[in-house]
Amino acid sequence: MRRLAGYKKVVERWRGLEKEVADITELISLAEEDASIRQEIEGEVDDMVSRLDGLELELAFGSEYDAKNAILAIHAGAGGTESQDWAEMLLRMYLRWAERRGYQAEILDTSPGDAVGMKSATIRIDGDYAFGYLKSEHGVHRLVRLSPFDADHARHTSFVLVEVLPEAEGEVDVRIEPEDLKIETFKSSGPGGQHMQKTSSAVRITHLPTKIAVTCQSERSQHQNKDIAFRILQSRLLKLELAKRTEERARLKGERISAGWGNQIRSYVLHPYKMVKDHRTDYETSNTEAVLDGELDGFITAYLRSIVGKEE
Repeated sequence: MRRLAGYKKVVERWRGLEKEVADITELISLAEEDASIRQEIEGEVDDMVSRLDGLELELAFGSEYDAKNAILAIHAGAGGTESQDWAEMLLRMYLRWAERRGYQAEILDTSPGDAVGMKSATIRIDGDYAFGYLKSEHGVHRLVRLSPFDADHARHTSFVLVEVLPEAEGEVDVRIEPEDLKIETFKSSGPGGQHMQKTSSAVRITHLPTKIAVTCQSERSQHQNKDIAFRILQSRLLKLELAKRTEERARLKGERISAGWGNQIRSYVLHPYKMVKDHRTDYETSNTEAVLDGELDGFITAYLRSIVGKEE
């Protein structure tokens, strides 16, 4: 039923665009007699072309999971305060991107930094093709800037890993046997109020066969934390299965598989000049403030166009 609703939305968008084309065609015939409406028509045509580009981009999605919601996990790398502050900046960037697109973003879990920022965060982004768009963000993000935490204002380089997972739909996508789980509870750490310091509301779920462990402590209720942790675990196991399929296809094709963090996918340089550059597509912009405020569509579109035809 969810897939059917998604297909209906796609059809409605295309039918709506088709109707607008017919309406503008009629206006064009009137513009030959009334020059005052030509500018209005040009504006509407530009808007339609922009939306058509977006719809055509969605048609290029090749994975069966592209239409799903996305789970983003953000992990500060080595560098202590610098990387933890950078992780928080990226969290804000993705929340602003979701807001710009009209998507719903929910912070599922956060681990506060030692002094500022955060060590990690997990967010769920709910919207049409959320995973399809955000898969472009999976990888290491590098920041170069004058440190606000260094008395000498020296230039620092920080790294943060962003993981992007398709949200699993229960046993439809991933089946987890109860005996394969180890569930532990403990007291929540970090800021969270008096309640979180006194009760064992935080939950850690470990999937024994894969050793994948997921922790959630953002909610006051142990039951809520357990439910969120289980959903994240399902998405991680789904991502693991997809990675296995990709690795097997690459092995059959003779391609080299790289493991671990790998090289950074994008660099955000704030000093000595301003530039954000994606190293996979060479797309770049000097408007760093806009990018950090969530204006990511240029990077996302460039990446998606670069992989068209490469996915099954």
